[in-house]
Formats: sequence, C-alpha cells, structure tokens
Amino acid sequence: MSETMHSLIEQAEDGVRAAPCPLLSGDRKSIGAPTASTQKLGVLARIAVTFAAGTAIASLARPVFAQVESEAAASAHLFTSSQVVGLSVVIGVISAALLSTLWVVRQRGNLETESRGMRSALSDAQQRISQYEALIADKNRRIVIWDGEERPELLGQLPPETGAPQDNEFLAFGLWLRPRSASELERAIDRLRESAHSFDMVIETHRDEILEAQGRVSGGRAFVRFVALNNLRAELAELKIERDRLLASISAFQGLLDSIDLPAWQRDTDGRLTWVNHAYGDAVDAVSPGEAINEGRELLTTIARERIRATATPESPFHDKISTVVQGNRTFFDVVDVKVPSGSAGIAVDVTGIEAVRAELERTLKSHAETLDHLATPVAIFDGDRRLQFYNQAFVSLWQLDIAFLESRPDNAELLERLRAAKKLPDQLNWKSWKDTALSVYRALDTQSDLWHLPNGQTLRVFATAHPQGGATWVFENLTEQVDLETRYNTLLKVQGETIDHLSEGVAVFGPDGRIRLSNPAFRALWGITEAEAKPGTHIRALGEACAPSYDRPDGWKTFAELITSFDDERRSSQGTLELFSGLVLDFAVIPLPNAQTMLTFVNMTDSVRAERALTEKNDALRKADELKNDFVQHVSYELRSPLTNIIGFTDLLRTPGLGELNERQSEYIDHISTSSSVLLTLVNDILDLATVDAGIMRLNYSEIELGDLLDDVSIQIADRLQESGVSLEITAPARLGSIVADPQRLKQILVKLLSNAANFSPEGAAISLQCDRDGTDFVFSVSDRGPGISQETISNVFDRFATSAKSGKRGGAGLGLSIVDSFVNLHNGQVSIDSQPGKGTTVVCRIPSADMPSSIAAAE
Repeated sequence: MSETMHSLIEQAEDGVRAAPCPLLSGDRKSIGAPTASTQKLGVLARIAVTFAAGTAIASLARPVFAQVESEAAASAHLFTSSQVVGLSVVIGVISAALLSTLWVVRQRGNLETESRGMRSALSDAQQRISQYEALIADKNRRIVIWDGEERPELLGQLPPETGAPQDNEFLAFGLWLRPRSASELERAIDRLRESAHSFDMVIETHRDEILEAQGRVSGGRAFVRFVALNNLRAELAELKIERDRLLASISAFQGLLDSIDLPAWQRDTDGRLTWVNHAYGDAVDAVSPGEAINEGRELLTTIARERIRATATPESPFHDKISTVVQGNRTFFDVVDVKVPSGSAGIAVDVTGIEAVRAELERTLKSHAETLDHLATPVAIFDGDRRLQFYNQAFVSLWQLDIAFLESRPDNAELLERLRAAKKLPDQLNWKSWKDTALSVYRALDTQSDLWHLPNGQTLRVFATAHPQGGATWVFENLTEQVDLETRYNTLLKVQGETIDHLSEGVAVFGPDGRIRLSNPAFRALWGITEAEAKPGTHIRALGEACAPSYDRPDGWKTFAELITSFDDERRSSQGTLELFSGLVLDFAVIPLPNAQTMLTFVNMTDSVRAERALTEKNDALRKADELKNDFVQHVSYELRSPLTNIIGFTDLLRTPGLGELNERQSEYIDHISTSSSVLLTLVNDILDLATVDAGIMRLNYSEIELGDLLDDVSIQIADRLQESGVSLEITAPARLGSIVADPQRLKQILVKLLSNAANFSPEGAAISLQCDRDGTDFVFSVSDRGPGISQETISNVFDRFATSAKSGKRGGAGLGLSIVDSFVNLHNGQVSIDSQPGKGTTVVCRIPSADMPSSIAAAE
C-alpha cells in the first residue's frame, strides 16, 4: 500500500510538471517588478496546481481503491469501503498540495532574481542609449551608417558654415567638397565597405572649411564620422593639407626637371649636392642621380662654383655663361643659380650650338663687311639692339662723323640726334614724329624708302630694310644732281602753301569781299570744320555759321566779319583771346595785308593756360605737402626716438656686471647694437632738427658760453669717434678765448658734426686740426683734414641734404651732417664756407657772431 502511494505521488508530480502553465512558461523577458495583479495570479496558480494534482491522484488511485475494496469486503470487520476511499482522497490531496506549494515557492524565487537582473540591465542600456543619442545630436559631427546594401542612415548634422547639405544630398560629396577631397573620400568609403579598410583623412569644403572623416567597421556595419574641427585642429589640418600640396608641388617640379635634358641641382648651405636630376647625372657620367650625389660629382669647375657662391645673392641670382667639359667635349652652359636660405639651386642650359652659330655668323658678317667696305654707296648696319654694328668708308665720308664715336657703337636714335645736332639732317617741324617714323623700320615687314634733303644741298634716297633676326640695314643713295633741278622748280611753287600748311598756328586769308582765299589744316582743326566748309571762295558769314558750334558769341566771327569787310579808310588790326566751347583757348590776331586782303591767325594757347593753372594748383598742393611732410617727419622722429633710447639703455644695462658676464661674441653683438642704435638715434635727431628748421619753429636757447670749456666738452665727446677712426685731434687756440653768447647745444653740435665728418674721411693714423680764434666779438673756427678732398663739381652741393660723396668714408651716412651745420650756423646769423681740392684734404671755416642776451629767439625760415 505504501509503495503504491509513493508511486502515485511521483506520477502526480510529473503530471504537474508537464501541465502547461501560461504564467510559468511565458517569456521571462516580459516579467518586470512584481505587482499586485501578479501576486494574485500566483495564488490562483497555486490553487489550480493543487486541484490538478488531487484530481490526477484520484484518477490514478481508482484501481487501487477497487483492489482495497475487494480486500475490505473480505475483511469487513475492519473498515467499510467508503471510509477507505475518503481517507485515500484526503491523503492524496494533502500530499499534492504540499508538493506543488514547495515547487511554486522555489520557481517564484528564481523568477524574482532573474527579473531584478533584467531590470538592472535594461536601465543601463537605456542610460547608454541616452548618452549615444546626445553624442550623435552634436551639431559638430555627422555619422553615416551602411548596413549591407540598404540605404545608409544619417545621424547628427554639421555646422551650416561648412556648406554640407542636411538632407540626402549629403552623400553627393562632389556638390560641397573640393574635387580632390571628394574623390579621395569616395575611394576610401568604397574600400571601407568592400574590404573593411579603416581610414582617417582631412577634407576641404568649397567654403574652405576643414573637416575630419573617420571610417570604421563594427558589427557588420560601416560607419563614417564627419567632424567639424575646432580652431587648433583646423589649423593643424590646414597645415597638413598645405604640406601635402607643397610636397605634391615639389614632387611635380622634380619630376618635370627629371624629364628635361637640362642639368639641374640643389645644394645645402655648405655647397654639397642634395638633389640632381637625370640630365645632371648623365652629364657627370653617373649611373644614377643618387650616385652623383653620394660621390659629389661636380658639373662645374671649382673656380666657377666659388664665383657663383661669391656673387649670387637672394636678391640677385647668378646668371652667366660658363665653360666646362662634358663627356670629353668642351661645352658652354648658360647657368642660373639662385641662393635661398636652405642653400642654393641652379640649372644649366647647353648653349654650345648657339655659340657655334654665333661664331659662324660673325665670320659671315666679317666677310660681308669687307665687301661692303669697298662700295661707293654709304651703308650702315644696326643689330637687334639698334646699335651700330657696321659702317663702310662711304658712310664716314657722307656724314663726316668721328671714328671714335662710331666705334662706340651708338644707338640708331643717338646717331640721328648727333646728325641733327650737327645740322646734317633735314629740318623737321616735328622732329620726334619724324624720328619715330624713321625708326619704325625695325617693326616693318617691307623695305622703307624716303628722300632726305640735307641742309648742305644734297638729296638722299634712303632705303631701310629690317633683318629677320633683328636689326636693320640703311643704304643712302645720293640723288643730289638728279633732284637739283626738280627741287628748285617745286620749291618756288610750294613754298607758300607748305609754309602755311606746316604752321602750328591756324591761318586764313580773306579778300576784300570777305571770301576766304586760303587756309591751313591747323585753322580747320582748331575750329573743327572740314576742308569743304573752308574751301576757297566761302564767305566769312558762312564760315562763321560753320564755326558756330565751337563759338557763337558776338566777340567772335561777327567781329571778325566787321573788321575784314569794313570800308574804313584806315584798316585796323586787332588781337585778343577766345575760349571755345570745347575748352580750347585761342589767341587771335587780325592783320591787314596788301591788296586789301586780311590775314586771320589763331594760336592754340590751351596747353600754356592749362599748364599755368596746373602749376598754380600744384604749387598750392606742394605747399600743403611740404607742411604735411614736416609734420610727418617730426612726428615719426619723436616716435622713433623713444624706442631707440630704450634700446640704448637696455644695451648699457646688459653690459653691467650685475646681470651676468657676457661671452666674447655676446659682447661683440652688444657693441654692434649699441653703435647702430646710436647712429640711428643721431640720424633721427638730425632729421628732427632739419624738420624743425624747415617748419620755422626751432628756437635757439642763448646763453653765455666759455669757449675753453666748450672745446674741452667737444674733445671729450668726440674722443671715442676719433679712436674708432684711428685719427688724432689737434686743437689750436689762444690761451684765453673768452666767451660768446650763443646756443651751447647747437654750437657743440656744429663742432661735433664737422669733426666727425673730418674723422670719417681722414686716413688712419692722420691728424685733424681744429683752429679757433676771435675776430672782434665773432668766434671763428676751422676744421681741416687730410682726406681725399672734394671735386669742384661736388663742392657746390655739399651742404645739400642727403648729398653724399662718391668717395665714401669709413662709415656711410645719410648726408645730413653738413646740411645741419649750415642750418645751425645760419640760425646764429653766421657764415660757413668750405675749401677743398682733390687729394689735398678739406677745410671748413665757420664764423659765429656773438648774439644779444635774450633767452631765446624764433628761428627764421
């Protein structure tokens, strides 16, 4: 019996486990925190499980009960059948309830533990999603995601200033990226999607904005992030782009130089080769450019390289022809070498063939010259620079020019000017136009010919032919005898007409009936009328109507008509000025002629009147400009003086031992800084003094000066300069010079300027002398040196500002020293003179009168 009950209980438990329970077998992911409804469902589930278990036990126990009943019938004396059945049911129900309760409690604990873990994981996932969404929503970046062949997903956005579209056109990179950046990005994206090749690159938009593109692959998806860089990263990206461009340009240029047959090279600051092209390697018999660099094979000789190094500067590259040996042959190169901070670079052009052709051409020209020299016809040949290259003896005989002048290879225009100055060319009313026409042969395609009627009576037919390679040949054919008779005849006929026609003044001659007899082109041009309107026979009234658009006032043609057609016995002349509506200013004259004719002349004075007006305006403008210049110079000088004083002060401070000991080079640099600053400060002070003098605002502070003390101060102040120049000073003065009323600062400045100038031009070891004396109340002193002296052509402008001698002294200057001396002496109402001869030195004499005793006087301009 007990074994049967145990088996029944086990079968009930298996049935309960196999029974479907939606609450227990549901998706655990949907289970959240336990709520009241969930707890109610749990209680109902336990009751249902209990009844189900009881029912299962009862159905399984029926056969057993039947057996028990049969046995009970046999043993009726112990139990009745109904009591046995009831007891069995109670026992089964209680057992099933206990088992199901224990199982449900255990399952509930497991479910609650799993639910708490899932809630924690869900909270963490939601927090990370919020962070990612905030990161993607940043306006400075945008992410493009490709998942297989589906349409890419766009997250985030870029700033509007980048010009990137915010819609689907964003993937059309060519619309908003530079072509190079767009093509590189598209290739990188293709490699990313096809072979998971990550990339990082910097791209440029059409608006010159810099973006960073990063491509990655994760979870089977391709991501490209576009980031708008901040200022520092953008600057670094721009530098990277610029570096790539420069490297590309350098590579392109090196590739170009490698492809040409002109040797090119690059050297470092020590003159060693750092790069050569293939043509250079071939020229020096090297297998490769690298071998030429490693072995230091030089194309040019040592002397040529030293010459290039000595003469080439960053501002003036070396450019000359150099001869060298290439592959055993003498070769001429046209070498250009440019000096740069990192060294130098050069290129050589083989001009050997050109030199050979030039030599052959010279031989040919020499042969032609020998032939032409025996001709009786004058011939002159000019080169491409329009300089005389050849002339024969007939040319010399024709023009009677100095051989030395011809051998100097004068310019064609210069030759014509020389002939004109010697009165050997035809007189021309407009010389410049005639000369330009003559020289136009150099630009002409065909031979030009002209007749020259020389002042000596000769007539020349001149043929000028341009050379294909530049230059021209002039041939002079003497037609004097042929043209002599024709000239005499034509001269008589045309002298009147030619004279009037070539006058710059407008001329018109009227008969007594008021009809025009003749007029010249200048007249018609001044009044703007045609030749038909001024043809002979036209009445003056019709002529006045034709000229009315230019001038129709009563004092014009109406007055001219009255004077010309007047019947007065005494014909009057008249003069005056008219200003036409076109702006022309004409001086007119009405002059009576014999046979009752009248000549009307007009002279164009427009340029003179305009020039006079322009000069007046310019004069006013120059005065204002001079005032502005003085104000500017004075202001700038004051502004420069303060920093220069600071530089000098800090330089002196660096020399003090308290700041630390300087090495020899540092001391030398400090000395250079101090010297240059002092020179510049002196120059600024000089400019300021001159500007003050020009402005008329300099005031002299007069006081009584002991001349002996003044000379002592000057000798102490000039001592360093004398020692620097290696000269000595000899002062000659009476024992008691006395005193003088003057400005001590300006007087000391005069002496220092003169002594400094003398020391600058005196040879080393020489002595300069300062002689002082009194002439009444005047203080007279002179400074003499034994320098190179001054020529008579230069001595007249030595006191001009910024005037420097061609023979510069030990130290160059701005040419203001003597100008300041002259200005300060004149302010003291004194006199200064200079006496010098080349090779005998220079003496400057100054006379300073003693002034009255007012504290200061205004300087006169």
